[in-house]
Amino acid sequence: MPQNETPSLPPDFEAALLSLRGHAWRSEVRLEEVPPPTRIAPWALALTAEVNPTSEPEDMVANGRFVVLHDPDGQDAWNGTFRVVVLARARLEDEMGDDPLLGEAAWSWLTDSLTEAGADYHSLSGTVTRVLSETFGGLEVRGHEVEVELRASWTPGSTDLGPHLRAWVAATAWAGGLPPLPENVTALGARRPRG
Repeated sequence: MPQNETPSLPPDFEAALLSLRGHAWRSEVRLEEVPPPTRIAPWALALTAEVNPTSEPEDMVANGRFVVLHDPDGQDAWNGTFRVVVLARARLEDEMGDDPLLGEAAWSWLTDSLTEAGADYHSLSGTVTRVLSETFGGLEVRGHEVEVELRASWTPGSTDLGPHLRAWVAATAWAGGLPPLPENVTALGARRPRG
């Protein structure tokens, strides 16, 4: 193949990409496509999400990353030809940082969202990390912050990745303190006082 020709998308990867289009998200969620990792698989897609009830950057309650990896030859560690890799990160109220069940609760945000979305998957693995940041010197005005970070990956059972994307968006919103919404229900935006 000449150097300036781009190889055509494998049919399975093209089908997976098409399944990620046309979804509606709650108004607090904003998705953006970003450059994917290039060394893990021959084909990849990456999206980021910000969960923010307003348009002010300081009001962001959670963020994350959704990566689809595809190797037509498969990879033994994946037990398949696709792998979905996700990250969800959120700031928490201080008292939640001390909750001994935080890890289990955060993991359930993902597993419950996968179940609710009807995602077909196997070989799920991941971690939940809590981070307590204490500030000193000129940053003392910020006090301390508690964050939770959920990292996970799994192998989808088909090229229909729409349910996987919906599950990740729901889990990221849940991490940010926004409860799941039933299908066909829209959250009302926060009211601002009139002045």
